[in-house]
Amino acid sequence: MKEAMDGGLEGLAPIFQIHPTRRCNLRCLHCYSLSSPEERDLLTTENIAEALTDAREQGYLTASFSGGEPVLFKGLGELLRHAKSLGMSTTVTSNGMLLNAARLSEIAKFTDVLAISLDGVPVSHDRMRNCVGAFQRMEENLEAVRASKVNFGFIFTLTQHNVDEANWAAEFAFKQGAKLFQIHPLEEVGRARDTLEGSRPDAVESAYAYLEAERLRQTWGKKMLVQLDVFHRDLVRRFPERFYAGERMARWPANLAACVTPLVLEADGSLVPMGYGFSREYAVGNIRDRRLRDAAPQWMAYGFPRFRELCKRVYAEACKPSELPFLNWYEMLQAWAAEGELISIR
Repeated sequence: MKEAMDGGLEGLAPIFQIHPTRRCNLRCLHCYSLSSPEERDLLTTENIAEALTDAREQGYLTASFSGGEPVLFKGLGELLRHAKSLGMSTTVTSNGMLLNAARLSEIAKFTDVLAISLDGVPVSHDRMRNCVGAFQRMEENLEAVRASKVNFGFIFTLTQHNVDEANWAAEFAFKQGAKLFQIHPLEEVGRARDTLEGSRPDAVESAYAYLEAERLRQTWGKKMLVQLDVFHRDLVRRFPERFYAGERMARWPANLAACVTPLVLEADGSLVPMGYGFSREYAVGNIRDRRLRDAAPQWMAYGFPRFRELCKRVYAEACKPSELPFLNWYEMLQAWAAEGELISIR
């Protein structure tokens, strides 16, 4: 899961996002990591625990576990406990189909927020999950989720075609006892590049989503947090530091968290900025080759200036006048990084 406004010197608590495995019980149409039941790409519990320790030393305050399906990783409970022992907040993102009482007993006590995928009405959810009955199995587990006393919410994937289902999904989330309803726009990366071409929300659909999110906030008030991972260009212009484009950023940052958040650990050991699959041109390193604490100083000295130049170029583009002033910053940044990688290969 991506967190809204989680970047920059003035942003929220710096996030270390961990993908311990690409193994999953589903083969979702929109999966950015190409996870599936056949995948066996995974890290060891020891490697991840070491990376968590280093990440905390580098200023990261939140450990966010995603996948693949993270509850299939046998060491998840141990890693959540370790993160809490370091003083970190913890989140887990799950498709919800495997959240039985036994698995919840291993993770609930050490999880601050459990985020469950919800892609609209049942038939839409099943279609996106590429599995008939996926919604029903997820819904059947919600009683156990509530019984575990863990704070939980839902993540709704916004496409070009489903903003009209956001209200139903938000009502469902509230009735189930959710504390969070997060709307995240589809990005045509991973499997979605082939299976959902033309389905990412355009500027018009993003504008409708912005208005719908505001309406939902008015509806639910403080009872349920409604979060939309789409930015208004005015916000981007006002807070360049949050997008790593401001001149007030420290020339010599104190730690890695001051340079980039989220920092993403992929199942192959790669450490990349901002999001899963980000161009390896900007990678911090790979924990299978070198510890994060050892890779961080070199990246801060040499990688961060290149990353910041990328952010400045994307920021300049994002701030250009537009009839519809809404944008997906993460998608823009990842696309520009990938285009630069292709140019360098050519």
